Amino acid sequence: MENYSKARTVEQPSVCPFPGLPPDTPEVRVKDGSKIRNLLRYALSRVEGKAKAAEEEERPPPEEGGGGATEGGQKEARPLCSHVVFTASGKGVSKAITCAEIVKRRVKGLHQLTKLLFSTAVEVWEPLEPAAGLDSLTVNRNLPAIWILLSREPMDRGEPGYQPPGRYDLLWAQSATKEEGGGVTGQRTGHKRKKGGEGEGGQREGSWTSHRALQRRSLRRVHLFYKLKEERTL
Repeated sequence: MENYSKARTVEQPSVCPFPGLPPDTPEVRVKDGSKIRNLLRYALSRVEGKAKAAEEEERPPPEEGGGGATEGGQKEARPLCSHVVFTASGKGVSKAITCAEIVKRRVKGLHQLTKLLFSTAVEVWEPLEPAAGLDSLTVNRNLPAIWILLSREPMDRGEPGYQPPGRYDLLWAQSATKEEGGGVTGQRTGHKRKKGGEGEGGQREGSWTSHRALQRRSLRRVHLFYKLKEERTL
C-alpha cells in the first residue's frame, strides 16, 4: 500500500438491535471526537427534567422582539422519554460506555441492555501516481460496535447483556476508600494522602476521585469487549 493514499472512509449505518422502541427514543451516536459534556447534556435533557431546566437557565435571555417563544414567554418543552440509546464503533466505544455510566448515576433505577456487534467501514484508496496504471482499491473493514439501551421500564432479565438497576453509591464510596488508602494508586507505606477539607477544595478532590474510578471501570469493560472479540475470531 506504499503507492496508495486513503481518499475517504464511509461507515455503513447499522440497524438498531432493539426492536419495538418508541419512535421518539433518542439515539446518541458517539464518535471518537465527540465531547462527553455535549452528549450528556442532550441525553439528560430527554430523560431528566432537572437537566433540561438547568440548561434553559444557562441560556442568555432572548432579545426584545425576538421569536422562538410561545405565549407567556415560555418555550414549548419536548416530552421526556423513558428510553435512551447510546451507540458507538471503533475508538468511540469507551466514550459511549462512560456516557451510559454517568447517566445511570444521575438517573436512578435505569435498566441497561448491551449488545456487541460489528459495523462495516468502506475505505477507498487512490494511487499516488495515476499515470502508473494502478487502479483504485476498496477495502471493507469490520469495526467493533456497541449499542447500550437505558430504560426506565423493566426488561427481560434473561436477555443476554441485561443489567438490573443497582445502588451505585456504595460502589463509588468503595472506590474513594481505595484511593485514600493507596490500594489502587500503589502509594508507599507510611505516606498518607492529604484529605480534602470541607468546602470547594474537598468537593474538587472528591469529584476527581469519582472521575478516575469511572475511567477505570470503563477501561475494564473495553478490555473485556476486545477480549470477547478475539475469542470469537479464534
